[in-house]
Amino acid sequence: MAKTEPSDPDEKLRVFLDSSALFAGIWSATGGGRAILKLGEVGALVLLVNSQVLAEIEAAFSRKAPELLTTLAFLLEQSGIQIVDSASAEYIELCTKWVGYQADAKIVAAAWESQVDFMVTLDREHFLSNQMLKQELPFPIGTPGDFLALFRTRLLSR
Repeated sequence: MAKTEPSDPDEKLRVFLDSSALFAGIWSATGGGRAILKLGEVGALVLLVNSQVLAEIEAAFSRKAPELLTTLAFLLEQSGIQIVDSASAEYIELCTKWVGYQADAKIVAAAWESQVDFMVTLDREHFLSNQMLKQELPFPIGTPGDFLALFRTRLLSR
């Protein structure tokens, strides 16, 4: 099971971005999502996604703003985002019980199996309002603002 936060305060937090958080970080140059990408760029965090998140984000930009596909590729590289493997069937099965929608369960399962410290999302319907999911997972799920507040607190406690 993943730890909720590294025991060593100098250890970098492992942060998983779902497609909604990644989309927001690329779409808005001033929001919390972009701040997280910038923290990845300077090496303050380890940013993680799985191939499903990348496929979803590429499809979204292809539909909504194809002119930003180059920006997408640039920001993914600059922020140092790492692509994790797809989750095992065991993790997906557990997460499907809590989420109900297998596509979303695969994302949560990939975050869990990758031993992240935090999952960032803007998906209120499937993740943020899902109390059972929040109780069962060994890491917190929250908005970009929630993560940045935790990150700030962690910096101040050093």
